[in-house]
Amino acid sequence: MDLNEKAKEIIQNLRPYINQDGGDIEFVEVKDNIVYVRLAGACIGCGLIDSTIKDGVEQIVKEELKEIEAVEVIM
Repeated sequence: MDLNEKAKEIIQNLRPYINQDGGDIEFVEVKDNIVYVRLAGACIGCGLIDSTIKDGVEQIVKEELKEIEAVEVIM
């Protein structure tokens, strides 16, 4: 399994937690050791999304995939 597939699987596993609050997260790609995701639903405009991404999603992804440096949101 390559890095894109592994990162996509991790994001897919995190989706139910984001969905609980009415939001959604979608894996886009891994480029230069950064995972890019797209947000939808209640995540758009949510004041807590920065902490959700950095303190939650990014922390989990970096724990599972040591080569990942960050998780970034694209619009």
